[in-house]
Amino acid sequence: MKHKRPPVPVIIVLALAVLAAAYCGIRALLDKGDGALSASGAIEAITVTLSPELGGKVAEVYVDEGGVIKAGDQLFRLDDTLLQAQRAVAAASLDLATAAAKTAAAALATARANYELTLDAARAESATTRTSDWRAANPAGYTLPGGYFGRADRIAAAQAEVDTARSARAAAQASLHTRLVDAVNADFVAAETRLVNARAASIVAQDVLTRTNLSTNAALCAAAQTAYDAADTELAAAQTAYDDLKNSAAAQATLTARAGLAVAEERYQSAQDELLLLQTGVDSPRVAAAQAVLNQAVVAAEQARLAIAQSEASLALIDTQIAKLTGIAPADGVILTRAIQPGEVVAPGGTALTLGRLDDLTITVYVPEDRYGEISLGQSATVSVDSFPGETFTATVVYIADKAEFTPRNVQTVEGRASTVFAIRLQVQDPDGTLKPGMPADVVFK
Repeated sequence: MKHKRPPVPVIIVLALAVLAAAYCGIRALLDKGDGALSASGAIEAITVTLSPELGGKVAEVYVDEGGVIKAGDQLFRLDDTLLQAQRAVAAASLDLATAAAKTAAAALATARANYELTLDAARAESATTRTSDWRAANPAGYTLPGGYFGRADRIAAAQAEVDTARSARAAAQASLHTRLVDAVNADFVAAETRLVNARAASIVAQDVLTRTNLSTNAALCAAAQTAYDAADTELAAAQTAYDDLKNSAAAQATLTARAGLAVAEERYQSAQDELLLLQTGVDSPRVAAAQAVLNQAVVAAEQARLAIAQSEASLALIDTQIAKLTGIAPADGVILTRAIQPGEVVAPGGTALTLGRLDDLTITVYVPEDRYGEISLGQSATVSVDSFPGETFTATVVYIADKAEFTPRNVQTVEGRASTVFAIRLQVQDPDGTLKPGMPADVVFK
């Protein structure tokens, strides 16, 4: 049967009717009965990627995807066998350091007591002689009164003289050595050596002869006499050779050097004697020695204290590393993804879990351009979800896009996707933690 085509005006009227119906349907999605602006979206949460600071093998995982957690909950733990062994070593080192510190403290107490006893004894010894310096006679040419310089000044001066005398002795030794190795003085030096050796041999031979003469053994006495005569003959010959050379220029230079050394040596010894005479009482060497022992004990005690501090720091470091093997929830939330299983090895910074924070929920909706002006920052809205019919949540506008965009592709209608809209983000108040990320929700702006 052949149908008659409708007239063109009828077709146009029908098309306009369809468009009008579609427009009214879309507006119905955005308007409530009272004309309030509404939109739909999904609950969103701030996503936190949880990663271990240290790497290692996963020992335990305490949560699953979708699980609700509280801040401070343990989420996973890495194997701590190696660190526990290191901790045992560090703890043993701390015990040793503590024991050493106790020993050092005891040694310090002993050294301090010994120093105080030595000092008290020295003070007691010097109590009757402290004023003797005032009555001491001055050397010729010394015009200052007695007691003008204190004992410390005199000790310092005596020490300076010891140092000067030591230097003078070294110079005299060097001068004599120069004379002795000079080839010009070789004959006289040889004569000196021969004479001193012959003298030593003669003394020994005389001693042997004296003891042998007490014996009744004639052969023994004769042998001792022969040895003595030979030594005496050599001594006489050595003395003659020395006398023949002692007036030479080489001999005089050597004798002068020897005399200079003898005087320098005596000066040094006399300076030492004077210094020791002054170092009495609290200035005595035994007090100085006790002070040195005390100083060493103080240093040892401080080193022991530092060793304890170092051991404690090492132990604290290992404890911190062990603590970091356990993943702790930074905030309340829900586990969105779980990427680890027991037995797996995770690298430092690798993703272990993804947490959606429930303390900061948002929802993003899209408003058409012609309704954009009805929205302002801080504006309130109510949010409802299908999971809790009849219950609403308060939301606040925290972000309004400054540029229009086409509706995201996840909008279900072709007409909706063809529109240009503005993204609006609202912060949702959910103190009881009722809402979960991903829940579809409807927003009605006030």
